[in-house]
Amino acid sequence: MSTSLCIDGELTIYRASELRESLLAALAALDPGSDLELDLGGVTDMDSAGVQLLMAAQRSAAAADSRLSLAATSPAVVDVLATLGLTAHFDVSSSRTPA
Repeated sequence: MSTSLCIDGELTIYRASELRESLLAALAALDPGSDLELDLGGVTDMDSAGVQLLMAAQRSAAAADSRLSLAATSPAVVDVLATLGLTAHFDVSSSRTPA
């Protein structure tokens, strides 16, 4: 079973606190063994704070016997993860990118 969370706009330090709360709430609502799918297709900008947020969410999901996956990624997300060498870490190749 999986739950989806859509993040639009900036995934940056300016929204990190707000997005952290949304991610923590979504993770807390998961049943053990469930997945949290992030739709990042509408992300317009991402910085290192956004990357840290995704990595922390991934660790939290694993600690709760769940999995974080990317259901869609925008070009902004793909560019940052590729630049940092994290494409495989987040399995970006299997996520859909918006048209």
